[in-house]
Amino acid sequence: MVGRRVISFAVLAVLACCAVATAQQKVIFQKESPYNTVVVTEDDQGMRTLFFGSDGVRQSVVKVGDPDHLELPYAKAMLSGLALCPEPKRVLVVGLGGGTIPSFLHKHYPQTRIDAIDIDPVVVEAAKQFFGFSEDATLKAHVQDGRQFIEERLNAYDVIFLDAFGSENIPYHLATREFLEAVRRSITEQGVVLADVWSRGLNPLYDSMVRTYQEVFDELYILDVRGSGNKILIALPRKLRIGREELARRAGAISKEKQFRFDMGELVTYGYQYAGEKDPKARVLTDKK
Repeated sequence: MVGRRVISFAVLAVLACCAVATAQQKVIFQKESPYNTVVVTEDDQGMRTLFFGSDGVRQSVVKVGDPDHLELPYAKAMLSGLALCPEPKRVLVVGLGGGTIPSFLHKHYPQTRIDAIDIDPVVVEAAKQFFGFSEDATLKAHVQDGRQFIEERLNAYDVIFLDAFGSENIPYHLATREFLEAVRRSITEQGVVLADVWSRGLNPLYDSMVRTYQEVFDELYILDVRGSGNKILIALPRKLRIGREELARRAGAISKEKQFRFDMGELVTYGYQYAGEKDPKARVLTDKK
């Protein structure tokens, strides 16, 4: 959870599938924070899962000691945006969770400086204590509102991951045009912004979010995530019309070079689409609502 103001969604089917209470899981950590009840469970295979609330959905799933293991499909798809910025010098991840994406990036891009932001100090505490997340000279965690952090940094990052949108809620102030304009100012000209959002069936603001990204960025691509309700928005601050085959080729080459356990090219081939024309019926999200 990265923001204070949220919009609640009813996602009963997802909750039913992903609730904390299962026979194989035991709660190993539970603590109230200013924003959530942060819960960590462990199953009989040693997999640890982060939840917000006793009946929440999975926020992160980590195999401790194995940063290459990406359990949730959206995380693999989100990383495929690296095909548009293959050797980033600085990366920002908004929404730490269990530290899955920053830890993966840190292993495969050890010279890249990575900042991970979360507004909730208990989430950062849990990531360090139970998910193997650790800081060093090139990987730093910051307890701060993601929007404020971004607004304070101009032209600072080559890749920005916006991983703050849950299935139950979204921080509205991280979805508006004003926020995305700050994101654009914080990204380098050759950079890329990657946002994990829930699709139309689960997210009533989906069309408005797509339209808002199109208002701010020069190009927008969308990846459908196999086996989930997630969509990955790939936004560029420059004109670059790239087809599915070329993007898949680049993504596959990175997977092979970096020795990922999965082929990002296959993920692009499955889910890629160009955002197309702006939907005139979709409203642009603004701070004024």
